[in-house]
Amino acid sequence: MTYDFAKIEKKWQDIWDKENTFAAKNDYSLKKYYALVEFPYPSGQGLHVGHPRSYTALDIVARKRRLEGYNVLYPMGWDAFGLPTENFAIKNHIHPEIVTEKNVARFKSQLKSLGLSFDWNREINTTDPGYYHWTQWIFLQLFKKGLAYKKEMAVNWCTSCKCVLANEEVVNGVCERCGSEVVHKKKSQWMLKITAYADRLIDDLDDVDYINPVKIQQRNWIGRSHGAEVTFTTTQGDDLVIYTTRPDTLFGATYMVIAPEHPIIEKYKDVLTNYDEVKSYQDAAAKKSDFERAEVNKDKTGVQLQGVRAINPVNNKEIPIFVSDYVLMSYGTGAIMAVPAHDTRDYEFAKTFDLPIIEVVAGGDITKEAFTDCATGTMVNSGMLDGLSVEEAKVKIVDWLKENGKGEPKVNFKLRDWVFARQRYWGEPIPIVHCEHCGAVPIPEDQLPLKLPEVESYEPTQDGESPLANLPEFVNTTCPVCGRPAKRETDTMPQWAGSSWYFLRYCDPHNVNALAAKEALDYWLPVDWYNGGMEHTTLHLLYSRFWHKFLYDIGVVSCKEPYQKRTSHGMILGENGEKMSKSRGNVVNPDDIVKEYGADTMRLYEMFIGDFEKAAPWSSASIKGCKRFLDRVWNLQNSVIDQDGYRKEVESEMHKTIKKVSEDIENLKFNTALAAMMSLLNVITATDGITKGELKAFLIMLNPFAPHITEEIYQQVGFEGMLNQQSWVTYDEAKCKDSQVEIAVQVNGKIRDKIVIDAESSKEDALNAAKSSEKVAASMDGKQIVKEIYVPGKLVNIVVK
Repeated sequence: MTYDFAKIEKKWQDIWDKENTFAAKNDYSLKKYYALVEFPYPSGQGLHVGHPRSYTALDIVARKRRLEGYNVLYPMGWDAFGLPTENFAIKNHIHPEIVTEKNVARFKSQLKSLGLSFDWNREINTTDPGYYHWTQWIFLQLFKKGLAYKKEMAVNWCTSCKCVLANEEVVNGVCERCGSEVVHKKKSQWMLKITAYADRLIDDLDDVDYINPVKIQQRNWIGRSHGAEVTFTTTQGDDLVIYTTRPDTLFGATYMVIAPEHPIIEKYKDVLTNYDEVKSYQDAAAKKSDFERAEVNKDKTGVQLQGVRAINPVNNKEIPIFVSDYVLMSYGTGAIMAVPAHDTRDYEFAKTFDLPIIEVVAGGDITKEAFTDCATGTMVNSGMLDGLSVEEAKVKIVDWLKENGKGEPKVNFKLRDWVFARQRYWGEPIPIVHCEHCGAVPIPEDQLPLKLPEVESYEPTQDGESPLANLPEFVNTTCPVCGRPAKRETDTMPQWAGSSWYFLRYCDPHNVNALAAKEALDYWLPVDWYNGGMEHTTLHLLYSRFWHKFLYDIGVVSCKEPYQKRTSHGMILGENGEKMSKSRGNVVNPDDIVKEYGADTMRLYEMFIGDFEKAAPWSSASIKGCKRFLDRVWNLQNSVIDQDGYRKEVESEMHKTIKKVSEDIENLKFNTALAAMMSLLNVITATDGITKGELKAFLIMLNPFAPHITEEIYQQVGFEGMLNQQSWVTYDEAKCKDSQVEIAVQVNGKIRDKIVIDAESSKEDALNAAKSSEKVAASMDGKQIVKEIYVPGKLVNIVVK
């Protein structure tokens, strides 16, 4: 019988759909397992072969869990709000909702063609008003608790598009979309106070099973540090406060640097003799993104403030103040002290501007370069700190600063509050009303969802406001508190909003009274295994943990962390070893692979391509090997022996393979699990056929990887029920050992032969077998045996003289 993969795969996908085979049960007495993958943004390009790598991996885990008797939730949905859809709508004059609907339909058909065992009954879409009702509800709770607020801040402003851009949308100082100049502009933005949760976001990482690179990235992004806030005075009598993790090096601070946006510049406008020069520098800095300004390798530029100087609090020496774009107003206080002897960037800056460089930690040669290996060492040129170790000096100087009213210990974070607004159309409307008398007022919860109205144009307004600002019928309303005329907020939420809680909605996706029933949340949470890309480690993962912790605090969820386990996968690269992209022409469409080889072959190849956690290039030639393997599996049904159990000659190999596959799936070693099954197939085909017991066990092991072909063979051979309803295979540890082993035979430490003996052979039997070897006997001829050594299962060594 020919392996007609197209017909077989369509048959089983239809059966699974019709019978709701993979629907999670609402029986909360069952043992549960919640497997989760990041839901995709449904772009117009559809899937490429890199997308299914994560989906297939967790599909294997989900299918194995069902075979192990778990009630499995493995859901899928759509993160469908976003700028690309809106830009497409603007360009083609099509409503984003229509674009989204079309893209979702394509994505869904592609995912279904791969045989992924998603519970489609729980499908969600962030653009559905029934979904974003609860996104808006969460925002209102954040607002009521003081965690959502508005703030004037510098934003990236495209002079042509007339809109605010994210840092990622600014390339070399111009707009990624239109190529026009981008400048910094002050704008009132909605913010979420994620910094209030900074300590917990770090500390609670100790309680979850995340791969180490994920934990490291989260900790680094949050950037908790311990140091001191130090007050420098100026010759004009004002204070300039800085934060430093190295207060012990204060005696080495020979100049200060402030951000171009620092408010003290405007205050000193009439005092500065070079204000025009400073103003020109500010204008130039305003055209750069924060990313460009913070680049380590860029040229060091700056302007000294002429007319005012700072005073070092530990020695009362006057030091110059510079304005430079490498200092950001958004981090710390917008001002730093510079210790050029022990910081490479400060050293280069000091060399450029011919500033003093004073060593305060002994050990380097500061005439050549900054001595940065100074986490330990002895203090020098530091007055009261001389001779102390770095750690002793840190304690003493902080105490001194505190006693003298010039500073205090401080814990600081790199993490900034989350900018939570877009001046765009295609996003969740922010459910706030602005009243001249009452201020910002939340709309009543019974008026949710606040739906997106129809608009004629999706372009932002000339002054950079959302298209919603052009709709008087939307904007003009009444204040829910006082009843006076008021105006609706016209900003929309960023794309991160809907993805910050989507895993909760899967638990109870059709609930109209709550984001999910408490009973459902208590049963399914936390997510047992969450897999996603490393590129989402610092934003999505952090934001969703923040929202979850907030919902925990207000009693919506009962666990403080959303995901018990987090893993990440490597990218599948193009055949040229580069990231797949349309512009590079190296995108491989999964539709073409499924059509030519079948979904099971593609699934196998995606898992066999290499280490799951590392990037791997696609190979059109290598995929054929997986197809040949499945052809061999298909032919097993032609040589079935009508008996249960395992034959003696394959029993050990069966048990070893079951153990290996079981463990490898749990450790994301899908490639070695498949290699073990391929090896087992070679052992089986070298014998006279395959018993029903062996075939059933083999099909169960392979089923999570290749579900269609295994279901079909299972049915064709005449086994009862469906394969996905069976139990996962078990192994006997005692039978995982080989009945025979190959050992080396040495004479005086040199290998003379290799022999095969029973694995349980005694020392006497092993020695007799070794001596019966002609090669060994020849090496011992005429010599006296001094010593005989046997290492069970490894080697025999006979010492002669």
